Amino acid sequence: MSLLLQNISKHIILCPEEQHLFLSKTEIHHFKSKTIILSPGQVCKYSYFVNSGVLRSFNITDNIVEHVLSFACEGWWIGDMYSLFSQKPAILFIEVLEDAEIVMLSKENQEFLYAEIPKLERFFRILTENSLVANQERLMDNLSLSAEERFEKFRIKYPSLLQKISQKQIASYIGVTPEFFSKMKSKLLRK
Repeated sequence: MSLLLQNISKHIILCPEEQHLFLSKTEIHHFKSKTIILSPGQVCKYSYFVNSGVLRSFNITDNIVEHVLSFACEGWWIGDMYSLFSQKPAILFIEVLEDAEIVMLSKENQEFLYAEIPKLERFFRILTENSLVANQERLMDNLSLSAEERFEKFRIKYPSLLQKISQKQIASYIGVTPEFFSKMKSKLLRK
């Protein structure tokens, strides 16, 4: 749990009693690779913190094309924010890509902790703001950068993922077909 407490301490300081209360409201689960922990239509009841492993959030369009929204590596949070906040059915899948240990915080326990440890609202507000900024930046990148530039930003943001996830998933994340990605990557390697 020290990784989770380190993550929190980047933004707020919890005294030992607050740390204990926070941890008492979380659940630790182990998931095998390829496990879907959230599917569209289910209501997202948890925020997920990755202690180890890799997860991704994605959706699938009617024509069976996957669109990767995000990845979460060790020390990152992930969830379907739309569903978690609204308590309406999820629009995303969340899949385990590499065997993972996940800390799960239910929406109900998160609300309880806001009342008991008000500074946790600040922590989760900061996470939400950071997520909003990252999503806006990604949207602008998709509108204004070339595929090569988007791939370079991906390599900088997720250097450890290049060997852990498929080229198809990277291609989906940067918004190109796997075939285009393969040709682009070959061209970049020749340079």
